[in-house]
Amino acid sequence: MRMVLKLFSGTKLIHKENLVYKGPCIIVGNHNSHLDTISIMAHLSFHQLAKTHPIAAGDYFGKSPFKAALTRFFVNAILIPRSRPKEGETGPDPIQLMIEVLQKGESLLLFPEGSRGEPEKFQKFKRGVGLVLEQCPDIPFIPVYMKGLGKILPKGDPVPVPFDSYMYIGKPVFPKGKTAEEIVNEVELQIHALKKEFDPLENG
Repeated sequence: MRMVLKLFSGTKLIHKENLVYKGPCIIVGNHNSHLDTISIMAHLSFHQLAKTHPIAAGDYFGKSPFKAALTRFFVNAILIPRSRPKEGETGPDPIQLMIEVLQKGESLLLFPEGSRGEPEKFQKFKRGVGLVLEQCPDIPFIPVYMKGLGKILPKGDPVPVPFDSYMYIGKPVFPKGKTAEEIVNEVELQIHALKKEFDPLENG
């Protein structure tokens, strides 16, 4: 499976060694393309690949049983609802589902922006990653800044086009924030810091 994923990913990695983490963690990145998930999963070790679960929207990737099965088979994804059940409602709680994965000693791949945005433009980060890490203070996140993937396969375009792409991997970070809002802000700052560090290298 790892080789299949690599066939679809020609992304150049900077500081690949930072992706190697033995315990459970949350890999977080900016999100412009369906290739984002494949590119990260393709560069995990065999051990990490089996124990890392991308989080995907159940209403999109689970539209049909066939699509849901393909998503789970190819990238080991966990399909979750986009929002938590309101008071009086029943149904799975996406935050609790993610916490249970971490408590089993496995890892998550999460895009805090939610859905894919325009290439090279950041969207506002959502609270989900903060709510999870607030309940799991011993779990680090690994920030990832991706560039170019949104131009290879942008949202709404089914045909990929050739374009250079890069993935800059930050070191694992144990959040200092105590609240979900503080943690989300910390995650966002770390990814923006990678962008700021990375772009001068590319231009140089």
